Amino acid sequence: MIELIGVYDADGTVWGEISYWVGARFGVRHCSLCDITHGTFRQKAQWRECRDELGIEFSTFHRNDQPDDVRIFLNGNYPAVVLRNNDGALSLLMNKEQISDCGHSPELFFAEIQRRL
Repeated sequence: MIELIGVYDADGTVWGEISYWVGARFGVRHCSLCDITHGTFRQKAQWRECRDELGIEFSTFHRNDQPDDVRIFLNGNYPAVVLRNNDGALSLLMNKEQISDCGHSPELFFAEIQRRL
């Protein structure tokens, strides 16, 4: 395998970031992958540490900036973690519910990824 790709259930534009942040504060927007990777204003240090220790490239994208093949593969089912193997084939590693089961914990999230790999 060559990489893991996480896709947030949010848009990466300035308006998308603001609307997600406000919506999350009022309980009307939620992305379990965002909960794992970010605190209130920035990426969690634990997220960066766990990602760097994984030993596999892990890229994150928003709905609006993900690679086209990933967008087609996921067909709107966000958030998700996708595995791209050596021949470019995609497979679903974790869906919305499985990511949510990790709570807000990068450590639990990466332990689950390692278990699935």
